Amino acid sequence: MSQQAGYSPSFKRPAEILRMRRKKARSEGVSSGGRGAISSPCEGASISAVRPLSTGPLFGQGRSGGGVKRRNPFTSIENTFISSPAKKKVFIYTDDDADSSDYVKPGGAAGVEGEKSTTRTLPFSERLLQAEELSKDVPGKKPTSLSEDDSLFEDEDLFQEERTPILKSPQAGAVTSIVPPACVEYPADWSLKTRLLFTSLLPFSWAVQPRATEEAQGLTQHCRGQYTTIPQSIQDPRTSAELRCGFQQCLQFWQHPSLSWLSLFPRIGAERSFTGKNIPWAQDMALQQSLMSEWSVSLSSLYSLLKARLCPYFYVCSYQFTALFRASGLAGNSSITALLTPTTRGLREAMKAEGIEFTLPLLEERRRKKSKEQGSTSHSQETDGEEEETLSEASDKDDDDDGGFSWLTEMGVQDKIKKPDNISIKLHNERNSVCLDHKPESVVCVSGTHTFTLINFLINCKSLVAGAGSQAGLPPTLLAPKAFRGATLHSLKARSVNVKTRVRAGYQDVCSLEVTGPIMPHSLHALTRLLRPAQRGGFSTALYTHEPTAVLNTHTATREQAEQAVELDGCGLHPSTIQQLREPSTLGKSPLRQLHLNNYSYTWKT
Repeated sequence: MSQQAGYSPSFKRPAEILRMRRKKARSEGVSSGGRGAISSPCEGASISAVRPLSTGPLFGQGRSGGGVKRRNPFTSIENTFISSPAKKKVFIYTDDDADSSDYVKPGGAAGVEGEKSTTRTLPFSERLLQAEELSKDVPGKKPTSLSEDDSLFEDEDLFQEERTPILKSPQAGAVTSIVPPACVEYPADWSLKTRLLFTSLLPFSWAVQPRATEEAQGLTQHCRGQYTTIPQSIQDPRTSAELRCGFQQCLQFWQHPSLSWLSLFPRIGAERSFTGKNIPWAQDMALQQSLMSEWSVSLSSLYSLLKARLCPYFYVCSYQFTALFRASGLAGNSSITALLTPTTRGLREAMKAEGIEFTLPLLEERRRKKSKEQGSTSHSQETDGEEEETLSEASDKDDDDDGGFSWLTEMGVQDKIKKPDNISIKLHNERNSVCLDHKPESVVCVSGTHTFTLINFLINCKSLVAGAGSQAGLPPTLLAPKAFRGATLHSLKARSVNVKTRVRAGYQDVCSLEVTGPIMPHSLHALTRLLRPAQRGGFSTALYTHEPTAVLNTHTATREQAEQAVELDGCGLHPSTIQQLREPSTLGKSPLRQLHLNNYSYTWKT
C-alpha cells in the first residue's frame, strides 16, 4: 500500500506526540461517555482518546468488542481520506525521515511496489517506550512541534500542493503563444521560370476560358499600364470581371524575334527543340543580316527605354549566355546594371578588350570571406575583382624573358631538355580562370555607363549568333515586360486541372493551375497578387527555374546605393511589384523553388 507524502511509518519521535496529547487532554478535560481517559499500561499517564485515523482494533478490547478506537501510528494515513472534509489531518516530517530507509517519496511507497510489509506489530506500550529511547539517541535536535497553534493541523488546503505543480520560476509555468508575424511579401526572384504550378483546395476555373470582352480589356490594361483594384474578399471569382481581366493582363509579355513555328525560349541547351524545324535562314546570308539588323534596332530601343526608366528590365537570351539589364533603382542599385551568365574566358577577354569594366561578384564574395577568415584586408581592398588580372599579374612575376627556365642555362643543360612553348605556359598559368567557365561563379556584373558599351559589344559581337547547328544564324531572344520596337505581344499559357490526392482518410480533391512560358519576375508577382484574394489567402506554388539564370539573384548593390531612391512610376508595373523589385536581392545563387501562402502569410523554399 502506498504511503502519503510526509508520513513516516518508522515513527521515530512518538514522545512529542505524547506530549501533545497530554497538553490537549489538560485543555479539553476528560469527557464522559465513549471517550474517557485511557491509562497507559506502562507509564500510567492519562492520555485523551484521539479521533479515529484508521480502521485498527479498538483500544482495550479485542477485534470484535466495542470501545474506543485508538490511533495506530503504523497504519497508512491514506485511510483517513474517507472521513469528512471538515476533519483535520496531520503530516509528520522531520529531517530524520529523509535519512530513514523507510522514507516514502511523494506519490510513492517504500520498497518495491506490490510487496507486502512483513514487519511484526508490537504492542502499543512497547512501541511508545521504544520510540522514547530512540528519540533520546539523537542529541542536539529539537523535536518538531505539532501543536495546533503552529498550523500543522491544516484543512484540505494542505493537500492542494500535491495537485498543483510547483514551478521553479515564474516563467516556467507561463503559457505563451507567440504568433509569428504575417509575411505579406516574398523576395524578388530575378531568374526566368519555365513553369508555375499553383495548387489549392478552391477551384481555378475562373482563370481559364475568358470572355472576349475580358480578354480585350486585359490586353488594353497591359498596353496602357493601368491596373484595377482587386477586392480583398471575393466570394465567387467566376463572377468577378476585375479578377478575370487582371488575370489576362498578368499573362502578357513582349518578345523579339517572333517565329510562330519555333519556341525561342529557352535557348541554352535547346538544340533538340530546333531539330527538324524549318530554318530558311540557315543557308541564306542575306536573311541572316536582315534578322540581325532588326534585332539591333530592337535592342537599342530597349536600352533607350531602360535608360529613361520606362522599361524596368529586359533579358537577352542567346545560345551561350543570358544577360539581364536592370534600370536604375532596381535591386538596390542606383545605376543601370547588367548581369551575364554563364561566361567563358574568351568572352571576358573580349569584353576587356572593348574597354568594358566588369566584376565577378561571387568571386569577390568568396575572397571577402576568405580574407575575413585569415584576418587580412588585402583581398577586400581590391576593386577590380577579376580573377584573370590577378592570375596574369602572378604569371608576369613568375615568368621572365625566357619563360622562367633561366636555371637550365645556369646548369648548362638548356639544349638537352625540351622546354614547353609559350602557349602551353600561358594556358598552365590561366588554368584557374578556365575552370570558371560555364559555372555560376563566372557571372559578371557591368554597371553605369559601361552598360552602353556592352550593348554595342553585343550588337557587333560575331560569336553572339551560332555559326553552325540548329540555331545557326538566329539572333538572341529579347524578353521585356513593356513594348519596344519590333516586339511582338505574346501570352503565357494557362490551364486548370482538378486532380485527387491521397490523404489519410482517403482521397481529396485538389485544384491546380499550370502556367507555362518565359515567366519573368513581374509576371510571378502579378499572379500571386491576383490569386491571394481569389483563393482566400491559401495556395501553394511549385516554381520551375531555367537553371542557367538562377545565379541572376546575386547581390550586386552596395549599402550606399540601396539608400538612394529612384522614381520608377512610369515603368508600367504595379506599385507593389515595383516595391518588391526595388529591394536588394537576398537569394544569392538559389532561386525560389516553392512558395506557400497560408492565412495570407508567405513562406518559401529555395
